[in-house]
Amino acid sequence: MTDVCNDAPVTPHEEYFFDLNGFVILRNVLTLEHVAELNTILDAIKTLQPPLAPGEWYGGVHAHSYGGAEGINLQQIYEAGEPFESLIDYPGWFAKVKHFVGGEGTFDWHHGPLFIDENFANLRGPGEAIGIHSGGSDGVTRCQFRYENGRFHCGQINILMALSDIGPGDGATMVIPSSHKANFPHPDREKHQMKGGEVRSADGMEGAIEVHLNAGDALLFVDAIAHGSAKRINPGERRIVVYRYGPSWGNFRHPYQVSPEFLARLTPRQRNIACPQPALPRTPNRL
Repeated sequence: MTDVCNDAPVTPHEEYFFDLNGFVILRNVLTLEHVAELNTILDAIKTLQPPLAPGEWYGGVHAHSYGGAEGINLQQIYEAGEPFESLIDYPGWFAKVKHFVGGEGTFDWHHGPLFIDENFANLRGPGEAIGIHSGGSDGVTRCQFRYENGRFHCGQINILMALSDIGPGDGATMVIPSSHKANFPHPDREKHQMKGGEVRSADGMEGAIEVHLNAGDALLFVDAIAHGSAKRINPGERRIVVYRYGPSWGNFRHPYQVSPEFLARLTPRQRNIACPQPALPRTPNRL
């Protein structure tokens, strides 16, 4: 495997509408062949017997749930095989993410240009959804949107990839455009926000829109935007993968670490994103 150098740059259109709305859609960014490879791996995990339960590991992949009806999250999904590994620095979005996270020439790049603090596949069936969360009014430094001195400095940029067609009734991701710049919480936020043990969604929330994607499309958005999902009412399964990028000094959101076997398979560029700060060896140790 060799490093990819043909990274697609940010276009003026993407820059303008990302700044305005807090998100842009990258159409057909993954080939259908790549989507099929990703789904084949997920099929193998989904059909395990007995089924993989929250808290269990499948190799380097961890089954995780928030305790509600959000579907199952397969955390550390980049350890599931090469089709997921190649997404780490995928040329369709790598330069764009770097542009919006920003920080080149500052301490944010001290260990490298980016760090993935969370990556997961989400499988969601009928009746499942995730409530609204985040928003500019929260003022969270880690998720912040900032533009200063002619450059973006965003604390976290998400790439949400559709591995299935997601249209009306499919439980689409929902966002409130421009809410990454909001100074006040949404007046109906409490009704729609995430809450453990309950099915919450952004359905009917004023200002929230569904983002419909075809398999192979991706949604690039700043985590400061208020986002959640609609409830899936159609048969079948909504499949997405999310990689969350931030500055190189970040740490994992959940208590995960990369495995040595995984790092050994990566290219130097991928390794620098997955693990910008490898632990110092303690040998020889004089104590």
